[in-house]
Amino acid sequence: MTRRIESGAEAQPCRVAFVGAGAMAREHARAFRDVPGVSLVGIHSRTQARAEALAAELAIPLVCTSIPELYERSRADLVVMAVPEIEARAVALSCFELPWTVLAEKPLGCDLVEAEQIEAAALARRRRVLVGLNRRFLSSTRAVLDDLAQRPGPRFIQVHDQQSLAAARAIGHPDAVVQRWMYANSIHVIDYLCLLGRGRIKSVHRGLPWNAGATIAVVATIEYESGDCGLYQGVWSGPGPWMASVTTAAKRWEMRPLEQASFQLAGERTSSTVETHAWDREFKPGFRLQAESAAAAALGRPSDAATLADAMETMRLIAAIFA
Repeated sequence: MTRRIESGAEAQPCRVAFVGAGAMAREHARAFRDVPGVSLVGIHSRTQARAEALAAELAIPLVCTSIPELYERSRADLVVMAVPEIEARAVALSCFELPWTVLAEKPLGCDLVEAEQIEAAALARRRRVLVGLNRRFLSSTRAVLDDLAQRPGPRFIQVHDQQSLAAARAIGHPDAVVQRWMYANSIHVIDYLCLLGRGRIKSVHRGLPWNAGATIAVVATIEYESGDCGLYQGVWSGPGPWMASVTTAAKRWEMRPLEQASFQLAGERTSSTVETHAWDREFKPGFRLQAESAAAAALGRPSDAATLADAMETMRLIAAIFA
């Protein structure tokens, strides 16, 4: 059933199509299906059987054999591109041939070079491109951002990352992706340095630099034009959490795990926890609000969906940290 997004006195539907039929595409489709005003209209995958199975599960009416056919038959306003990293560049270039808004799953390609090629193609075609930086849409993240908007003073942002190249290989990722695993997976936490830090990044100092194959930990400090300061700590050969925190003079926020926000006030030793929104329990965390924001952007309505420029800022920071 098509739900409707109200726009003033009128209602305008948003037609959403999908390229890819794996687990991530399914999570996106579930989230979009729940958004008022969204209609799931078509899907294409290089594996026809998987596309047919997902279409049957979620009542997607069209299963197409190519990206051009997907657009011609569905006339989608938005296409969700959820494909493996090594396919992202080729699929993106195909999607940019058509006049829909693109929501690309992160990362944009295997590394910064591929991301810049994708960016150049999008700009040349003047396409609107959004990127699935879903951590920005967690209810925990939104609580932190809402509070920080009322606090003009300097911020100290800290993110803690944990990765394992051996674990990435063990779960079947190709070597081309594993060698650039900081783009594929560390992006989840490094994006917080771009989201929470204000102003242009002035400098990145690598205290413990990356040394592929021999790195235990990577540490870098980030300076912003605003006076904010960031710290990246990544454990690459040992246990550790994913965590993001931001400290101001009066209040410290911590997300550990990222889906859970708690705060500590100056002069206190205990912290208080903020309730997680039901959407982050019912759907892949961040996906439901992200879907709503992407649909609004595709219809030309005000939206805080993560843009191509947002994603490129994070990809360039990853490159600077890992040099």
